[in-house]
Amino acid sequence: MSKKWLREHKADHFYRQAKKEGYRARSAFKLKQINKRFHVLKRGQMVIDLGCAPGGWLQVMREVVGEEGTVIGVDIKGITPLEGVIFIKGDITSEETIKRIVEIVGGRKLDVLCSDMSPDISGNYSLDQARSIYLCEIALSLSRQLLKRGGACILKVFQGEDFPSFLNSIKKEFLTVKCFTPQASRKASSETYIIAKGFKALT
Repeated sequence: MSKKWLREHKADHFYRQAKKEGYRARSAFKLKQINKRFHVLKRGQMVIDLGCAPGGWLQVMREVVGEEGTVIGVDIKGITPLEGVIFIKGDITSEETIKRIVEIVGGRKLDVLCSDMSPDISGNYSLDQARSIYLCEIALSLSRQLLKRGGACILKVFQGEDFPSFLNSIKKEFLTVKCFTPQASRKASSETYIIAKGFKALT
């Protein structure tokens, strides 16, 4: 990391606000802004966050769903434990990780599936964008398996040539689908979030 990047990062409003309010990452404010706009997360829900490290979204989820809710986090990286959060360390592309998620969810269904996953950035935007879509497809596949009828998804995705086709595939499975870029997203980023509500549970 360059000294310039570190200076800009530390000067970032949301970075400073996260430090002040005790959140592990500035990305916590992305989820706050998404939920303020779309009211996806609610008290008592069972929710999961794929690509959860270092845990900023998990903190927000825990606040919203409360003690009667269930929060599950999954990441290939480890995180410092969070009270009231179930964490699975594993690769979401691995069948073993999927099996562990299914075991924890048990016979229940998820109310909300979130994915804040990003590919390892290669510098080749077309490749990075395709990898982003691939991760979203994995999240969507897991939704088909574990999301309850009427449930919701929040998926981070990089915009690009594969984006319209993926968006259309989601529209076939949810009643309402919107794209939203939170104010807390970095201006230079091409990321956006797909907010899909009213899962049809066709199978």
